[in-house]
Amino acid sequence: MKRFRLGDRATMGEPVEPELASPFEIMEPERLETPVILSSPHSGRVYPARFLRLARLDALALRRSEDAFVDDLFAPAARAGVPMLRAHFPRAYLDANREPYELDPRMFDGKLPAFANTRSLRAAGGLGTIARVVGEAQDIYARRLPVEEALRRIEGLYKPFHQALRGLMRRASERFGMAVLIDCHSMPSCTGTSAKLERMGADIILGDRYGTSCHSAFVDVAEQHLRMLGYQVQRNKPYAGGFITEHYGSPGAGFHALQIEINRALYMDEETLAKKSAFAQVSMDLRDVVESLMRTAADMGDDTLPVAAE
Repeated sequence: MKRFRLGDRATMGEPVEPELASPFEIMEPERLETPVILSSPHSGRVYPARFLRLARLDALALRRSEDAFVDDLFAPAARAGVPMLRAHFPRAYLDANREPYELDPRMFDGKLPAFANTRSLRAAGGLGTIARVVGEAQDIYARRLPVEEALRRIEGLYKPFHQALRGLMRRASERFGMAVLIDCHSMPSCTGTSAKLERMGADIILGDRYGTSCHSAFVDVAEQHLRMLGYQVQRNKPYAGGFITEHYGSPGAGFHALQIEINRALYMDEETLAKKSAFAQVSMDLRDVVESLMRTAADMGDDTLPVAAE
């Protein structure tokens, strides 16, 4: 397994924060033998000191917004031959699973660019590209941020992350005639929202944007394999897939994107953020699921699905 830490001055100019001089990492297999790709955009846990000074919450409260240890959960799958892109920057600092400029103008001093999506429901709820809240609607900041702060994070972190993800998708398409992106996330075991019962009733939720982001064969195989392993599985409710799944999934062009949401209670203590003893077993099970998706992609081949356009 080869590792490439990206985001230094050679690739993106001046770093956003010294601690994030390498804001993400690509774990590369020794040999590329599958179109399957893993991404973990929300498991980053490098909190810049400057960000912590701006925040009104302590580090543990901020960490509750992480998809904690999801990159570690899928690491065995990456070592089995699948490239994985994982963020080092935390979701509370910048959310790569949003549009690039999905911003709440109430958060900032100064005028946002005209092209910013200021009417996004996610941004209005505090969960835009630059989040306003974590957990159960806890405000992150004590005061407004300069607009320049948001733009600096987007230019320095968001855009390089997605450039890397596009590169992995393009390479898979050129090599195999298709690309199959598995976007890896976790979900709280319960919440105060109306989706509470749905979330508590599922161990894993598969999101394919209601059949629009991924060939059904991949979703069927993932669901069948997970159920065989004893997991309770749902599709699309309450998580159908975010920006990454929607943006990168175009099955008719040979690009497939499937979101996997894992109930955090399966593998960690949600209060202390400590891994449970079951962590290793969940990780091995996910590796098996990814390997089943690799076999499905190999069986389908580039004669079954159209090659993506340049």
